Amino acid sequence: MTSDEPLIRVKDLSFKYLGTTRRVLDSVNIEIFPKEIVLVAGHSGSGKSTLLRALNGLIPHHHAGDYEGSVVIDGLTVANTAMSELARKVGYIFQNPDNQIFMFTVERDIAFGLENLRVPPPEIRKSVDTIMDSLGIRHLALRPPHELSDGQKQRVAIAGVIAMRPKILILDEPTSLLDPFTASSMIGLVSDLRERFGMTILIVEHRLDLILRIVTRMIILDRGRVVFNDAPRAILSEVDVGRYGVTEPAIVRLAKLMGLGDNNIPIDPGSMAHRLELASS
Repeated sequence: MTSDEPLIRVKDLSFKYLGTTRRVLDSVNIEIFPKEIVLVAGHSGSGKSTLLRALNGLIPHHHAGDYEGSVVIDGLTVANTAMSELARKVGYIFQNPDNQIFMFTVERDIAFGLENLRVPPPEIRKSVDTIMDSLGIRHLALRPPHELSDGQKQRVAIAGVIAMRPKILILDEPTSLLDPFTASSMIGLVSDLRERFGMTILIVEHRLDLILRIVTRMIILDRGRVVFNDAPRAILSEVDVGRYGVTEPAIVRLAKLMGLGDNNIPIDPGSMAHRLELASS
């Protein structure tokens, strides 16, 4: 697959959970390309988490319901592909890392997925060491995960997923349990994963002030439909995102008050400083 071909194709996807009457996803069409970092946003109940589950196979394999359309991941049709095979393509990080950390030590937890894939022990050892070094958690190798901070647990959960070298990483509100400093560090890590491992990343995140500096595209859902799908700057300059449950970043609000709400609207402190410098020169 070349870089100009979509890694993810979602076509006419609709889904309604068993026993319900409302479509949580309604005729969704999305294409996502290699090495993009895509922010998925919208009201609670807009379909964000359901869309993510459809991308990693939890829907339709584990959540029953009315499923229409198709999701193709790196050439594999999700509905026709076993979860074990999809796990090699798509890694999923839950909002609460305690939901996916369960071994007695950090290094055993990171090795768990590789052991299930029957990777030879010497290769597991090398991979685990490399991943721990990359994420700065080698010093935690023998620590029980339950003794770690929320930020450390999140890094361990990510390490266990990327040890299997998926092409796609999905993160569901990864900073929701973190303080502002640790949250900022986590966003930096997400950007580094894209650069270091060439990963394609989808992220649901409400802290737009932190995430917009690394995002290449923003998708806003409303009642199960894609209402906006464009570069963050293009959307924020034209749309009142608050109508869709998305909190406009303080920098964007300030820029609009200052009359800077054009197609090149500042979306982070760096771009705001640049615009002010240009205006004063």
